[in-house]
Amino acid sequence: MAVALAACCVVARADLPYEREPINYMSAEAQDPVAGLQKLVESKKLVLEKEGPQGYLRAVLQALDIPVSSQVLVFSKTSFQSSRISPQTPRALYFNDEVYIGYVKGGESIEFSAVDPELGAVFYLLDQTADETPEIERRTHDCLQCHVSGKTQDVPGHLVRSIPTEPSGRPVFSAGSYISTHESPLKERWGGWYVTGTTGSQPHMGNILTRLEDGTLAPDARAEASLMDVSKRLNVRPYLSSHSDVVALLVLEHQVKMQNLIAVANYQAKLAMQYAKEINKAFGEPEDALSESTARRFESPAEHLVKYMLFVEETELTDRVEGSSPFAAEFAARGPRDPQGRSLRDFDLSTRLFKYPCSYLIYSKAFDALPAPVKERTYRRLWEVLSGQDRSPAYARRTPEERKAILEILLATKPDLPEYWRTTP
Repeated sequence: MAVALAACCVVARADLPYEREPINYMSAEAQDPVAGLQKLVESKKLVLEKEGPQGYLRAVLQALDIPVSSQVLVFSKTSFQSSRISPQTPRALYFNDEVYIGYVKGGESIEFSAVDPELGAVFYLLDQTADETPEIERRTHDCLQCHVSGKTQDVPGHLVRSIPTEPSGRPVFSAGSYISTHESPLKERWGGWYVTGTTGSQPHMGNILTRLEDGTLAPDARAEASLMDVSKRLNVRPYLSSHSDVVALLVLEHQVKMQNLIAVANYQAKLAMQYAKEINKAFGEPEDALSESTARRFESPAEHLVKYMLFVEETELTDRVEGSSPFAAEFAARGPRDPQGRSLRDFDLSTRLFKYPCSYLIYSKAFDALPAPVKERTYRRLWEVLSGQDRSPAYARRTPEERKAILEILLATKPDLPEYWRTTP
């Protein structure tokens, strides 16, 4: 609900039955940061204060350690509270590594979406109309109508959608739309979004309002494609910032798919292990025995994780990208860093997103919570690539120098790596 962005709703595929054992998405108690905030507010151990026209927004950002600089603005009517969204009143999104918050000017609710280590994306609403002790309510069925589909890898998840948008904010669905990740060409990104900062000579769909005239899309001549802030396009007083930072958008697009892939690996591993347990029981085998066929079921989700986290299909940047807010500096400062001062959060922004292309979400609680068989397979494949054992064309984009640097950073900053990572191949 808080990130995305889907306007068309479809059901999940039957091969990922998230409602039943061993996932129990609907009934399991969530352990994500918003669930923790919910308990603090309900117990009155934390009092959220209203402030200005944004209501409880600033308070929840502070409570969840989400920077204002992460603000990005979407003006297409493709999400919850869509009747209030337009180019003059865009929806503001704020995020960190685990939580997304959606704010709409004059809206009755603040929207939350959090990444639970076991469940994937979990959705909540906070009542903006309450004067004291606002209720934070978990939402399932209504949010999952749009947040479980092939576009989210068939798990409860997030997506960033790019779609041509009219001056009213109405999406031009007949013109088609794109799901944006770090693999997407920039020319297909950010339709329906404000984008502040510069992308050099690289065109994109951001900031542009379009009209459908005689079946043909016509850009609105009044809309500028390049903006350093949005103050000339809308009244920014109801918002915490006048920016919709391009670097924040790039990070957001990488992050949402990576989190979905982690959730897929978690779900598929749990299902495989449950199936193995049932088969073992039927044939009188030890409960935790894993056959070769079961072990192979961990290979595909692990391989998808490794390929995505190493950015092997990332769209190449052909010109320098620069943000308009402190987001890039604040994001990079979150570390961790190795003894040489290097971090997976360091940006490149000239030819690619990150200087050391391995996802910082390897440090996330969701990654750490992966079931042992799929986590072990992921670590094995990651080590094989980074150590140079795997020189296959699929990973040829990562140079020996990049692999060495990433390996050294992880050895210094990721405590739970298997011991074989410290050996010479």
